[in-house]
Amino acid sequence: MEDCLAKKMEITVSEAEKRTGRNAMNMQETYTAYLIETRAVETQSEGQCAPVDSLWRRYSEFELLRSYLSVTYPHIVVPPLPEKRADFVWHKLSADNMDPDFVERRRIGLENFLLRVASHPVLCQDKIFYSFLTQEAGWKEVVNETGFQLKADSRLKALNATFRVKNPDKRFTELKHYSDELQSVISHLLRVRARVADRLYGVYKVHGNYGRVFSEWSAIEKEMGDGLQSAGHHMDVYAASIDDILEEEEHYADQLKEYLFYAEALRAVCRKHELMQYDLEMAAQDLTTKKQQCEELATGTVRTFSLKGMTSKLFGQETPEQREAKIKVLEEQIQEGEEQLKSKNLEGRDFVKSAWADIERFKEQKNHDLKEALISYAVMQISMCKKGIQVWTNAKECFSKM
Repeated sequence: MEDCLAKKMEITVSEAEKRTGRNAMNMQETYTAYLIETRAVETQSEGQCAPVDSLWRRYSEFELLRSYLSVTYPHIVVPPLPEKRADFVWHKLSADNMDPDFVERRRIGLENFLLRVASHPVLCQDKIFYSFLTQEAGWKEVVNETGFQLKADSRLKALNATFRVKNPDKRFTELKHYSDELQSVISHLLRVRARVADRLYGVYKVHGNYGRVFSEWSAIEKEMGDGLQSAGHHMDVYAASIDDILEEEEHYADQLKEYLFYAEALRAVCRKHELMQYDLEMAAQDLTTKKQQCEELATGTVRTFSLKGMTSKLFGQETPEQREAKIKVLEEQIQEGEEQLKSKNLEGRDFVKSAWADIERFKEQKNHDLKEALISYAVMQISMCKKGIQVWTNAKECFSKM
């Protein structure tokens, strides 16, 4: 971790800017660009202030970077991006992806994504990631030249592997099940939080009605007027405070959403393992078939029914020379198949070792982050309750002085 990029470079997404331009279809579009600023840390220790480098990136470029990392490092739980459009919103929260509050939260999320990658022991060393931070012009072309899209596995192949793997690794099966449950639990938690936010907003705003009624009442009272007016003021302040409170709370919701999306990153690692296991089993099956064919040709006996065997019986047997030629071809294919199977076995073992090491690192990170987020959320709720108690304590004092 001492060599990770986050230790050598300060990385911030400092600004978001609304822009208008033309897309690939030559149609006008409005989008948001984000200013990435980087500063080398080394020279700062010598008392010098390193210059800041900056460049602009669109959300789609962040998506391209993450796709590249996911394909290039299939054994790694690649950090997720913040949501492209707001989800789990309560009624006062805008679902518009151009809404300033949403853009600001996404800016924070994109900075967090870059810091996650820069802190990862493997991903931080990737040259494409470094050029994403430092090279504005031509970066997309550099990524596409890596040919990473050709390495991407098709969804159909992944689905096929899921249902046809005969000997799945129990650890990855359990991890896949855990990621499904984690996503389900966090989704439910976020939906509950949105409902609570709705109700809380209503309760706070209704206190504004107390303020209005007390103010109106104070106008017709002489002795009680000042006390009612003061109590009404406390209620108005309380009602107005909910906007800032729920805006702050939304940042805790975003921390939960990060792990909602991390669940899909976990599943991606599991799917890759299924694909490798499926390829291994197919290679083993193909090798067994070829060995059987070679044995049948050498002994002249057919163990299993085949169209080829029926054709031989109907139209005559092959000559010894033809049979020898076929045996020779099969022997070469068997030798090649054995090498391939050996290679796939080795690749599979390396994948499992690397993937499980990264999964353990992710688990430690997850436990720490979610614990901190939930504690902070609880502290915020306690603070909110104390504000409510203080408001009614102040109101009580106002009433006592009447």
